[in-house]
Amino acid sequence: MSIERKKVGPRLSQAVVHGDTVYTAGVVAEHPTPDAAAQTGQILDQIDKLLADCGSDKSKLLMATIWLADIRYFEEINSVWDKWVVPGQTPARACVEARLAHPKYLVEIRVVAAR
Repeated sequence: MSIERKKVGPRLSQAVVHGDTVYTAGVVAEHPTPDAAAQTGQILDQIDKLLADCGSDKSKLLMATIWLADIRYFEEINSVWDKWVVPGQTPARACVEARLAHPKYLVEIRVVAAR
């Protein structure tokens, strides 16, 4: 079975397709603001583009992992997430607090989707 990599860098690929499964790297806001909801919106826009580039979309999500710099952002990010996901097509999901790569990042999300 072939492996297809998208947006390949020296350390990671932004997405990898193996068979009919799409795996994204953790995605952070391109223009981090001190607002978790705004960062979540930026991240979900990037995920939409990555999935489209891989021949998929958010209706085919299988799993999502969300890391928050502070769990107090939970309701704030959910207000954006809940509007983004397709009703009835929500993925298995985990959401945890973690120290992220840089203090400017409040949210990081990765997804796995079918094609």
